[in-house]
Amino acid sequence: MAQWVYSFGANGTDGDSSMRNLLGGKGSNLAEMSGIGLPVPPGFTITTEVCTHFYDNDHTYPESLQKDVTAAIALVESETGTIFADPDNPLLVSVRSGARASMPGMMDTVLNLGLNDDTAAGLAARADDIRFAYDSYRRFIQMYADVVMDVDHGLFEDALEDMKRARGIFDDTKLTGADLQELVELYKTIVEEEAGAVFPQDPWEQLWGAVGAVFTSWMNTRAKTYRRLNNIPAAWGTAVNVQAMVFGNMGDDCATGVAFTRDPSTGENSFYGEFLINAQGEDVVAGIRTPLPLTAEARRKGGGDGLSMQEAMPEVFNQLDAVRARLEAHYCDMQDLEFTVQQGRLYMLQTRSGKRTAEAAIRMAVEMADEGLISKDEAICRVDPLALDQLLHPTLDPDAQKTLLTRGLPASPGAACGQIVLTADKAEEMASHGHQVILVRLETSPEDIHGMHAAAGILTARGGMTSHAAVVARGMGRPCVSGSGDLSFDEVSGKIFILGTELSEGDILTIDGSNGNVYLGEVATIQPRMSDAFATLMSWADQARRMRVRTNAETPADARVAVDFGAEGIGLCRTEHMFFDSDRIIAMREMIMAADTVGRETALAKLLPMQRQDFESLFEIMAGLPVTIRLLDPPLHEFLPHSQDELAEVAKVSGITLETARQRAIKLAESNPMLGHRGCRLAVTYPEICRMQARAIFEAVCAIAKKLGTAPIPEIMVPLAATAREIALCKVEIIATADAVMAETGQKIDYLIGTMVELPRAAICAGELADEAEFFSFGTNDLTQTALGISRDDAGAFLHHYADADIYPIDPFVSIDRDGVGALVRLGVENGKAARPDIKLGICGEHGGDPDSISFFEEVGLDYVSCSPFRVPAARLAAAQAHIRQKG
Repeated sequence: MAQWVYSFGANGTDGDSSMRNLLGGKGSNLAEMSGIGLPVPPGFTITTEVCTHFYDNDHTYPESLQKDVTAAIALVESETGTIFADPDNPLLVSVRSGARASMPGMMDTVLNLGLNDDTAAGLAARADDIRFAYDSYRRFIQMYADVVMDVDHGLFEDALEDMKRARGIFDDTKLTGADLQELVELYKTIVEEEAGAVFPQDPWEQLWGAVGAVFTSWMNTRAKTYRRLNNIPAAWGTAVNVQAMVFGNMGDDCATGVAFTRDPSTGENSFYGEFLINAQGEDVVAGIRTPLPLTAEARRKGGGDGLSMQEAMPEVFNQLDAVRARLEAHYCDMQDLEFTVQQGRLYMLQTRSGKRTAEAAIRMAVEMADEGLISKDEAICRVDPLALDQLLHPTLDPDAQKTLLTRGLPASPGAACGQIVLTADKAEEMASHGHQVILVRLETSPEDIHGMHAAAGILTARGGMTSHAAVVARGMGRPCVSGSGDLSFDEVSGKIFILGTELSEGDILTIDGSNGNVYLGEVATIQPRMSDAFATLMSWADQARRMRVRTNAETPADARVAVDFGAEGIGLCRTEHMFFDSDRIIAMREMIMAADTVGRETALAKLLPMQRQDFESLFEIMAGLPVTIRLLDPPLHEFLPHSQDELAEVAKVSGITLETARQRAIKLAESNPMLGHRGCRLAVTYPEICRMQARAIFEAVCAIAKKLGTAPIPEIMVPLAATAREIALCKVEIIATADAVMAETGQKIDYLIGTMVELPRAAICAGELADEAEFFSFGTNDLTQTALGISRDDAGAFLHHYADADIYPIDPFVSIDRDGVGALVRLGVENGKAARPDIKLGICGEHGGDPDSISFFEEVGLDYVSCSPFRVPAARLAAAQAHIRQKG
């Protein structure tokens, strides 16, 4: 019979960290910490399989679950000496989510569960502290009503603020026990008015309500958005963790905090975190109060008021520091810890591998390998390849003119400039229209996840270095400044106020998440410099990988960037991009309008020197490296103008009437151009285009070889071939042109002729194509379109619904559809190698920069991947990771 509930505590634990898929990250780590003897409050985990059952069976539970939970509660009671629902000696619990992948703040949590009118009075008597008991009760009512009963939490915040104003106080901690008893009654009235039901007094009803709410939150909007952004399958589900409460809000010998075993922003090997005295954990992460640093050194650096934990609670701090060292050694990774101190006693509530910036991840990986904590291969696999994007973009120019408005906390490094927006929805809307925006909030909440993703940077008035805004921004690679106390704003009027400066939505701000500065207007940027740790890690990756990494580039600027980032050639040069420049589009249109071969050749002769110069510029940068050049691919109508005036100019240059030009444009128009007269079909119909491009390529090779003594190795790619005969016809033209150029120059040219595999028939009949093609480059953009029958230009309107419905859990244009498109690639590789064992195999679609896709390409045995210039470092690292995992 299935086990639905796993207990943990000092008296024994059912699970461990290897059971992450079943118990979730939080549950498996709570079990692991209990198992190695750390001070963990007892509790139990309801497994992810219950979540699957819940959604597969109309939100119902397995038959035995209620009995299992009752038995697990009894174990917690025996360890704590308290009784659930007992009015005199109540056991209170927290109910938290815990998916196998960390999803900070995306799902729901309820603390202090088990409180009602009777147990609150009993708790007050047992603790001899009315204030503590009713502070806990009011917190519970607010969280439970928000999470389970769908009552707006802002109503409770407003009531709290009204009471503080009436009492003339600023901090919650200044409210008396009597004040909080009055607030509890007000909160219960709010619940009854808003939910149409009284606040539940039965703790068992509360428990099952909270468990159901956590499972339900797996499918809330913010969780689905987070999963979509982070490629987390909905099928994984979440576990639910029920744990005995410990209290950081019982007085000045109590505290709560969040800590990282190393600095998550820089990677420095120093204890990093924040805490609050007389508070609960939500106060720290939600930014309700500004927390204090853990260490005396951090307090001195920050220059803030108030004692650090090291100074205020030295004995407990030393215990926490010892736990820090033990956990990092145990997990061999930087850990993100949550802890509570209850009346001088330390309790550990969570550990997990901490989210970190790319810079920090690289430094930690390299230093941990140097320390002997992990191997070089493990260091390579520790860094998310896509996170390298954070390191490759501009930072603020230190010499630029700046107008400093205020300072906050440097919550997530990097610089961002954009228009002020005050809501997540507005950020998403403006970003979708191409605007750079800075999301400005009092504090962010999980509901803001879509706006945070859309924003270039995030600025908050409240919250610390471990607030929701900070943690999520670091995970996303977004610059963030939090806790900017001089900032206030009015969402209704769209005004923000920073000291004496008034700004409006739409005005420009610049933030620097590396030092917490906020500047007026736009500040100039400079290109970043890579750290020594980055160079070390990439050298290790290059030694470890098998696949080569090329770039997709057709301009010298892109080619130089790619070479600087370690590209080993060009995997896709799109020649059509060269024809759209203003100095050559007229000649291109003249060629299109020509009525016969002679007319087309006349126009093409004008284009030849321009195209040759384009190739020379690229080849000079890529001397000695392979360069894959795709022959003209798009249909000819894409080069024609849309307005009558422009068409009249084309007619004049071409020596034809406007009506003739119009008729020619009508004839070229296609109802489905993506599947129309394009690619090799153009070369078959108009071989003179193929001849001109081949001559430009070979003449450029000879020119660079003569100039530098080293030539690139051109690989001429025939696009959109479905049959071997199409390739053969193009080869005749290419080979004849190469022979002619070699005869004219007396130079030998080494080159390959291959094809882009982008049609299902090409993959299926790859053996036939390999008889003619010396290399295949899988064009997975078009192969995905043609295999799935989905246009990538239009798919954005509905693919997120497909992700939510678990049809394509991950956008197939972002990460390759292994079962469908991947099967075609695998078939193409196998058949191609069978016909030509030495065939060169690569991929040049957008998947060439996606780590999950690169892992698949390693499995099927491609020789190289090609990606955009800024993705080259990520591809190098991902290729190394794929080969390491493939080996073992």
